[in-house]
Amino acid sequence: MKIRWLVVGIGDITSKRAIPAILAEPDSELRAAVTRDPAKAAPYGCRVHTNFDEAIAQPDIDAVYVATPVVMHAPQSIAAMRAGKHVLCEKPVAMNYAEAVSMVDAATQTGRTLGIAYYRRMYPKVRRAKDLIAEGAIGTPVYAECNCHSWFQDEDGRRSWLLDPAWSGGGPLYDIASHRIDLYNFLFGTPVRVAAQLSNIVHPPKVEDSATVMIEYANKVRGVIDVRWHSRRDRDDFRIIGTDGEIVLSPLSGPYLDYPGGRLDLPRHANLHYPCVENFVQSLLGKAELQATGATSIWTDWVTAKALQSNRGT
Repeated sequence: MKIRWLVVGIGDITSKRAIPAILAEPDSELRAAVTRDPAKAAPYGCRVHTNFDEAIAQPDIDAVYVATPVVMHAPQSIAAMRAGKHVLCEKPVAMNYAEAVSMVDAATQTGRTLGIAYYRRMYPKVRRAKDLIAEGAIGTPVYAECNCHSWFQDEDGRRSWLLDPAWSGGGPLYDIASHRIDLYNFLFGTPVRVAAQLSNIVHPPKVEDSATVMIEYANKVRGVIDVRWHSRRDRDDFRIIGTDGEIVLSPLSGPYLDYPGGRLDLPRHANLHYPCVENFVQSLLGKAELQATGATSIWTDWVTAKALQSNRGT
């Protein structure tokens, strides 16, 4: 049995990663796409729709990949599940925590699977780090720190929606901190307290250009995340500190993991989305446990909501 896919939105993520992953995954078939510009879907040889509601009503679709701006995640995912389709949605889950909860509720009500494309959970070195923590390789984990700094103002005009909070929800807090919040949740469990500061230092204040978030977990681990869109020097550091040592994953997107036992070379897949798509498909076929479910992923939206409240002083 093959999972027959509908991809909604033909942009950078789908054209560079998600669609190639679906085409390469042996139990998948790209059946259709939704796009305002049918020419974008022409290279893939699939059926093309310009109307979303018409597309999700088609009986030959099993799963929908939602890759539209964040403002559309909740309404499109919920509609697709109510139409009987499973959904793999891009991150972050939704514009706010309430919307994210409504997506999980829809999955429960319809009996459909809701997955979120937090593909970094599938990095071999992240999974090994989780095992090392459980094995006591650094003693009791107590603190984590990570940063992701780059320059973004959509100079090439391809992702302008990210700078409009009505479409994206926010700036680097939503776009790049979400991945790292999700990894903290994956590694440390349930977040219980959040403090944050957001600001605009360089770029105009449509969305923040920097955010610093501190999260405390039920097990007392504290993690700090710092994300910025105003740095011309890229940084992608990730470190977990324990009572007896530390695990260093820097750069997070690189292959190396350093821990008290030495260095491991655990490169990621060439297509970052492939393991995520493969895991989702295998979960639908009953062959694997879904690693980034709607229920686990909405904790990132919870943290984001608390971060915004903290920044406002409420």
